[in-house]
Amino acid sequence: MTSPSPLRLLLGAFGDPGHAFPMMALGARLAARGHEVWLQTWSRWQDDVEAAGMRFAAAPEYQVFPQLGQEPLKPYAAVARATVDTVPLVREIRPHATVADILTLAPALASERCGVPVATLIPHVDPRGEPGWPPYSSGARPAGLLGRALWAGPNALVGWSLDRGRNELNETRARVGLPPQERRHGGISERLVLVGSVPQLEYPRRRALPHTHLVGPFVWEPPSEPVELPPGDDPLVVVAPSTSQDPDGLLLRAALRGLADAPVRILAAQNRTSAAAAQRLPALEVPANARLVPWMSYAQVMPHADVVLCHAGHGTLLRALAAGKPVVAIPAAGDMYENAARLAWSGAGIRLPQRLAGGRVLRAAVLRAIGDPRYRERAAEIAAWVAAGDGAQRAAPLVEALAGSQTSIRAAIP
Repeated sequence: MTSPSPLRLLLGAFGDPGHAFPMMALGARLAARGHEVWLQTWSRWQDDVEAAGMRFAAAPEYQVFPQLGQEPLKPYAAVARATVDTVPLVREIRPHATVADILTLAPALASERCGVPVATLIPHVDPRGEPGWPPYSSGARPAGLLGRALWAGPNALVGWSLDRGRNELNETRARVGLPPQERRHGGISERLVLVGSVPQLEYPRRRALPHTHLVGPFVWEPPSEPVELPPGDDPLVVVAPSTSQDPDGLLLRAALRGLADAPVRILAAQNRTSAAAAQRLPALEVPANARLVPWMSYAQVMPHADVVLCHAGHGTLLRALAAGKPVVAIPAAGDMYENAARLAWSGAGIRLPQRLAGGRVLRAAVLRAIGDPRYRERAAEIAAWVAAGDGAQRAAPLVEALAGSQTSIRAAIP
């Protein structure tokens, strides 16, 4: 399917899979609709970008974490430098619109400086809260009047942090020639926000956020070899650990130990553990009912699962729920706590804290998720919503409409 007039579109994404993959999904959809799509991201994804019908632009990559003998850039200093480096790309492409990942400010600021309309892609639940809500990533749910009073203190600190972030962003905007903003969350577009989640994981709001569209998961993964499922007819447990938050393989080890003699089959991924890490860690004991693979395609294996065990990274969580599979989530860090809390609130899965996720407790949670039909029913409701249109399908016309609103783009870019 194509839109009436082909557009030039610039997409920008942080190179971590949880951010690059959703933008890949959107870009591939827009390219299939006949547009000239450029994706600026880390060089490791160049072949995949070009294979999906897009044009690749290398994102500036700076050292922002301490290394021996190197002084790292502060995050906003890196943003300012990357913005200056990205302006020539915007002037070369002359896009009708830009879509930037929520963590990728440089293409957004560079495009704003050149007069290009900008959209924000949020590849997870919307982090913007409401008065009385607990802080994002706390793993707590919105409460009643008493609960809101208890959150008043922490929320004051959150407000202070947001104000500080606004001030730092305004300093960066000044360095790249842009005026300051009064609002918090200034890195999120005021014109179009695409939230790659599902309504069943979004807490009810008193009023809708302006120009914000809940479009569903952006689904893409690199090509991979198919894996063989464990033999037998017992329920299949897919163990899908985080690619970044569990370097010691604690979830994988707990699953293999706790489910070793359970009436289930186990398919578990090591996520391409490096040779150095494999030598550092104790050898894995793989029980007879398990199959361990270096990597797995979620598109291939999720439809066969009876339950998915994971850390609640948003991409993995939505892959499972979009396939109609209940989830047992053991969050490891950051927004995983938020995702796991919303999973439990939705009724489509079970949340376990890491401190309780030993063999016996993990086993009991997995068997409960398999045996209680209510979890499957709630997951099936989410799957039905996603089946009506995924994130890329719903978002593409919105991006086209934003781009179409800028009719004088050729004259706008110096």
